[in-house]
Amino acid sequence: MPPFINTPIRKIAISTGGGDAPGLNAVIRAAALSAIQRGWEVYGVRDGFHGLLLPEEYPDGGLIPLTRDRVRGITHLGGTILGTSNRNNPLKYPILRDDGTIEEVDRSDEIVRSFRLHHIDALITVGGDGSLAIASVLAKKGLRLISVPKTIDNDLDKTQVTFGFDTAVGFATEALDRLHSTAASHGRVMVVEVMGRYAGWIALHAGVAGSADVILIPEHPYDIHKVVEKIKERDRLGSKFTIVVVAEGAIPMGGGVSVVEHEAGRAERLGGVGEKVAADIHAISGKETRVVVLGHLLRGGSPTSFDRLTALRFGAAAVRGLEEGQAGVMVALDPPQVKYVPIEEAMGQMKMVPMDSDIVRTAQDLGISFG
Repeated sequence: MPPFINTPIRKIAISTGGGDAPGLNAVIRAAALSAIQRGWEVYGVRDGFHGLLLPEEYPDGGLIPLTRDRVRGITHLGGTILGTSNRNNPLKYPILRDDGTIEEVDRSDEIVRSFRLHHIDALITVGGDGSLAIASVLAKKGLRLISVPKTIDNDLDKTQVTFGFDTAVGFATEALDRLHSTAASHGRVMVVEVMGRYAGWIALHAGVAGSADVILIPEHPYDIHKVVEKIKERDRLGSKFTIVVVAEGAIPMGGGVSVVEHEAGRAERLGGVGEKVAADIHAISGKETRVVVLGHLLRGGSPTSFDRLTALRFGAAAVRGLEEGQAGVMVALDPPQVKYVPIEEAMGQMKMVPMDSDIVRTAQDLGISFG
């Protein structure tokens, strides 16, 4: 277990890293107000850790005071008032050399020194699996911190759910509701690609809630011929349209994920599987097929009440944990409580959709195909 630290806290910082998610501002507000209630100063780090690594690029020096006025009225706002980044991982920071090559260097020591320089006693870092990996290294180097899990993909282990997921599922479901009428009017196959990276949580939940006919998720490699069989079955039964939901990390049997690009200092970017599935369906069946990629629409907008409450609970729990001496841990939802788990345990494995789960079995009972 991580050690408890009992030294007094006077000043903390909050950073938001990785992709944005509805609820980030709620975490910031809850953490800031909870800290101010305890008489602590609170600062926000600009754009992940950029504000500390490249302070000269910011008029405010990369750190902004989070006063009551600064965090007033932000709970319902999407995005993050601090900015975020999923580029330039400080553990593998890309440096352009004179010969034109890019070398990845570890700049984590600079982050620790910057915290010492600014007399910051503790950090609350909000992010996904990449941010947890960074937090783990910083904690081992003596930085007192607590992590808050964030991802619309809901693929972080040791927490029942992450904020942003409910909002993303709600929007995807609404999109499917809208697509039913146009698909039925034209007798088309509509392929809807959703985010989720290597896990199928968004596709599964939205697909079942939105009455999809086919759901393709990474946990179950699909056979495109079985997808076409489902489409032909619907045609025979008089339903001349089909809704296919595809997770961006879905893979065909014997194949791999569709990758748009891979850049130094960031994870590979998935995409294109919707187009591939649609092209294959048309080639085999001859059915008119269209593709809708929801993409970053799933990240934007105002968080649902569930995500707001989860984010507020996480932010307040992070401050309570620091006051109690917790360090090197992640807050996690374990209903009805929020608990603390060592970051190393939270990083252990990605949370995947169990194919024997009740939601999958419900989908199968409804006649939904998983390819």
